[in-house]
Amino acid sequence: MKLSSLSFAEGGPIPGEFAFAVPDAANHVTLSQNRNPHLSWRDAPEATKGFALICHDPDAPSQGDDVNQEGRTVAADLSRVEFIHWVLIDLPFDLREIAAGAFSATVTPRGKPGPSAALGARQGINDYTAWFDSDRDMRGDYYGYDGPCPPWNDARIHRYIFTLYALDVASLPTSERLTAAVARQAMRGHILAEARLTGIYTLNPALIP
Repeated sequence: MKLSSLSFAEGGPIPGEFAFAVPDAANHVTLSQNRNPHLSWRDAPEATKGFALICHDPDAPSQGDDVNQEGRTVAADLSRVEFIHWVLIDLPFDLREIAAGAFSATVTPRGKPGPSAALGARQGINDYTAWFDSDRDMRGDYYGYDGPCPPWNDARIHRYIFTLYALDVASLPTSERLTAAVARQAMRGHILAEARLTGIYTLNPALIP
């Protein structure tokens, strides 16, 4: 199975329109269009009955002491953890493409609704839910896609890995609040094939080509 995109190339930079924020000379960052990128795939197994998609950033800082702090830098060699940007399950078996902006076309303060989504799919909460938990204006359940917003002072360029799973079931049995961990657990024993596509993104002016 092969996953590709018209929005960015494998290993290449993700355009700002598909990010949560873009660089801003006066304030370091400003909110962006936050559109989900275009994705398409081929060569799914004949037995496929549904698809699931997860996008994660494996380069999120494990400690927040220096994150977005004036006069400080998030060291490139700091240990890193996963940050989930998109959980989408129960995509139809005959689907082969997701249009740019079909699931997200703006930043939604307090998060987009869910878990119901377009195409009869379900979307889970992403890790902006925890990130904004202490912000009175932004806190909420962030369902669906919310794009890159790495620390503007991070010395490491972040990777965003989109993983598509071909499944032998049309709908995943999930009774809990839908997260990436819940989706991954539900997929165990049901994955026929998977494909990955990776883009990169940074808000650090020193790292932008």
